[in-house]
Amino acid sequence: MTCDTSLPPSKRLLQWFHDLDSCLVAFSGGVDSSVVAKAAVLALGEKSFAVTAKSPSVAERDLRIAQETAEVIGIRHEVIETAELNRPGYVANAPDRCFHCKSELYDHLSAIRARYESAVIVNGANLDDRGDHRPGMIAATNAGVRSPLLECEIDKSTLREIAKAWDLPVWDRPASPCLASRIAYGVEVTPERLKMVELAEETLRSLGLRDLRVRYHDGDLARLEVPLESIAWLAQPETRETLAKRLTEIGFKFVTLDLGGLKSGSLNQLIQVSLDKK
Repeated sequence: MTCDTSLPPSKRLLQWFHDLDSCLVAFSGGVDSSVVAKAAVLALGEKSFAVTAKSPSVAERDLRIAQETAEVIGIRHEVIETAELNRPGYVANAPDRCFHCKSELYDHLSAIRARYESAVIVNGANLDDRGDHRPGMIAATNAGVRSPLLECEIDKSTLREIAKAWDLPVWDRPASPCLASRIAYGVEVTPERLKMVELAEETLRSLGLRDLRVRYHDGDLARLEVPLESIAWLAQPETRETLAKRLTEIGFKFVTLDLGGLKSGSLNQLIQVSLDKK
């Protein structure tokens, strides 16, 4: 499992897989894990398989896309139910929440791996993930999970180019992390709050938006993040009133529009705020 960095990115990724006997892909259906799954199929064929988690933390839309994408890729695919909401560390929603979520997933994958001798578990972490707050990476290391994109020094923009060249339908799909990532740290994760976020984001998509986040803050407050160019349109009276009415029906008591626009991982700013208070 080595990468010759003198090779083009797609070829070095395929080279990485050629050294494996078989592999199990932690598959979300996003562009990262889709490129990994496609590379596994191209290099290993029937010796590759993918597993997707189903839980209240995963939007029904994302699960459907994962199933459809796995079929396009042609990889054997299994959907399993995970129970991260049974883990106190996950429900407490401290900044290490993702560690508990990924630990739950990798425990399940390790059990599945036992069916397949010599299978290596791989995920979709890429080079850009190194500089972000990613406690899930610690869970991956603890479970012996490998990250071929990271090890082959492939970043997000490059893997999107690979996905497009391989005709993957998700090549330009916006990032879609789990629903719990929308809930502000320190606010308990519950099935009800996860569903509120899911329904609110589907409401925004029904208005034609594609890249968005609905952040849940204490007190049933929704903070909407959309691209800067969409803010003025969303604030127009008719659109604003329709949106506020629907989100109130979903269960939010307050609906706010973030004038700073969409920022991936914006809740991570609260981690530094918490540290500064200590």
